[in-house]
Amino acid sequence: MRVLIVDDDFYCRSMIHEILHPYAYCDMAVNGEEAVDAFRRAVVDGKPYDLVCLDLVMPDMDGQQTLREIRVIEKETKRAPLLETKVIVTSMLEDRKETHDAFFLGGAASYLVKPITEDKLLAELRNLGFSVRTKS
Repeated sequence: MRVLIVDDDFYCRSMIHEILHPYAYCDMAVNGEEAVDAFRRAVVDGKPYDLVCLDLVMPDMDGQQTLREIRVIEKETKRAPLLETKVIVTSMLEDRKETHDAFFLGGAASYLVKPITEDKLLAELRNLGFSVRTKS
C-alpha cells in the first residue's frame, strides 16, 4: 500500500506516519501544493497512491481544494473511477458543511476527527477494504 500523508502540523503527520508505516510505504507533504505535486508525480511514475490522509485546515491551499485537484489529476490521466485513490479526511472540525463538501464534492471515502488514534485509523482502513493486521 502507498500512502500520502498531508498535514501542516508536524505532530499530526508524524503520528499518522507512525501508525501506518508498518503497513504501507508513506510519503508526507506539509501543504496542499506539495501534496498535489507528489500525487501528480506518483501517477506519472506509474506508482499512484492507494490512500491519502488529508488535513482540511491548511494555509494557502486547504484540504478541500487539494482534494479537488487530486480528482482532476485522476480525470486527466483517465484513472478508472473504481481505481480512484481513497481519501481519508482528517480534521479538528466537526462541521457538517465541511463533511458534506469532502464527501460529495471531493469524493472523500472517510472523515476522521482528530486526534487520530491507531485503533480508529486502522479500523477505518479495514472498513475501506485495506488489509491491515491486528497487532498481537
